Amino acid sequence: MSESPYTLHCSSSESGARRGELQTRHGTVQTPIFMPVGTQATVKAVTPENLKEMGAQIILGNTYHLYIRPGHRLIEKFGGLHNFMHWDRPILTDSGGFQIFSLQELAKITEEGASFRSHLDGSKLFLAPEDAIEVQQVLGSDVMMCLDTCIPSPADRKTTEDSTALTGRWAKRCRAAHSNREQLLFGIVQGGMYEDLRRKSAEEMVATGFDGYAIGGLSVGESKEQMHDMIEATVPYLPKDHAVYLMGVGTPEDLVEGVWRGVDMFDCVMPTRNARNGTLFTSTGKVVIKNSRYREDEKPVDERCSCYTCRNYSRAYLRHLFVSREILSYHLNTIHNLHFYLALMEEIRTAVENDSFGRFRKDFYGRLESE
Repeated sequence: MSESPYTLHCSSSESGARRGELQTRHGTVQTPIFMPVGTQATVKAVTPENLKEMGAQIILGNTYHLYIRPGHRLIEKFGGLHNFMHWDRPILTDSGGFQIFSLQELAKITEEGASFRSHLDGSKLFLAPEDAIEVQQVLGSDVMMCLDTCIPSPADRKTTEDSTALTGRWAKRCRAAHSNREQLLFGIVQGGMYEDLRRKSAEEMVATGFDGYAIGGLSVGESKEQMHDMIEATVPYLPKDHAVYLMGVGTPEDLVEGVWRGVDMFDCVMPTRNARNGTLFTSTGKVVIKNSRYREDEKPVDERCSCYTCRNYSRAYLRHLFVSREILSYHLNTIHNLHFYLALMEEIRTAVENDSFGRFRKDFYGRLESE
């Protein structure tokens, strides 16, 4: 491919942590970065203006869901996904591989592609690697992902080998179908929980040549130690002048540990889903807002947080909204959780710039233990 859209600015002297930026046609993304998940052309419970206020640089949309509803051709009539959802900053679309994997009882994976039934009406659908690229090119996302085959955990070696090899063959087909070079295309490294297969997959993706590289197939039931081992087994075999994206991960601790091991980009539904379930992330750990201990608590969710919710509302009020099942609860809780994640990444970027990420990491865990 042509010159990498990623620029490395500096690296940690004590870990794999990096500080860089990713150039896209809708703007430059400062890394390391967390991407809020907007599966169906919306980040649940917040507006694009809310996202900008909390510092979101890039968000994620889902090819599978948008392909099924409302359909990529309808979105094309509105000038693409950015216009359709009123978001003028970068968008990454995942390929739909994970969603098809999660619908295993409705899906059949063959060399040609994935046959599956719609989770909405049961209609028969088919998505080949070329189709995944076409849909994403029509959506107009800034970063597209290759269609991959996800591997459950645990999985035996033969299953993992075969699935990883198919991902590699599909990646070459995605690469060949990629015609709009203004849109970036990332390859996805698989390999399950086998270090040698991770290395082989990484080397194959690099040989095929992509604008960036993702680590897939993690956060699927493996232990934290296994996840860390697989990241460490993959990152050294990816080019240092390309962005590294860890898909579907994770907790605040996962972000810190991922950056420590050389990851630049993250996404996860955790902050938004937990917000709707009444679990709020703070600098000293989780707050389950429905707990009776917060009934008369006048403090904000997190006294270190500067988000709109923490500036204006007490724990007592947020608890009242949640137990009353008020819609505003989703909105205020989501603003806080996403702001917390994005602010954490901003602090991480500063720490890497100052080559003090080791101390930052130690302080981060120290605050969690102090609660």
